[in-house]
Amino acid sequence: MLMNLLVGLPTMLLCMALQALFTFWSIRYYMRQSNETLAGHGLFAHVRPLLGVMIVMMLGNFLQIMIWGVLFIVLGEFSELYEAVYHSAVNFTSLGYGDVVMSKRWKLMGPLEAADGVLMVGMTSAALMAILQHLIKLQFERERQTPLRD
Repeated sequence: MLMNLLVGLPTMLLCMALQALFTFWSIRYYMRQSNETLAGHGLFAHVRPLLGVMIVMMLGNFLQIMIWGVLFIVLGEFSELYEAVYHSAVNFTSLGYGDVVMSKRWKLMGPLEAADGVLMVGMTSAALMAILQHLIKLQFERERQTPLRD
């Protein structure tokens, strides 16, 4: 069990650093885009950068799934990258199909990755929610500034 923690916790820290990097970059990108399109052409002008942020952040999550999958190969649990990444994705997203199970020695890595995935997907969701709240705030401010027409 100790070996699982000694390998899994640094992997979780690496994933947290990557997720923080993707999150900071994505929010900065959105804020720059929203400032440039502040006088934009309606809701779609603001939603477009939000969609870009979602794609980038999901790529960040996929990169983390790949890191865990490669780790599983290095640990000797899988010989094929596809199978390792599939197992990793099932763990990371907490689906827990159970169709592929790791050996007793490294079995605790699954729950560690699931805990990591819950945190990282949660961070992705929180960042997207913050951006969406900013978008809603901009829309309300824009509506207040636009005089009503009879």
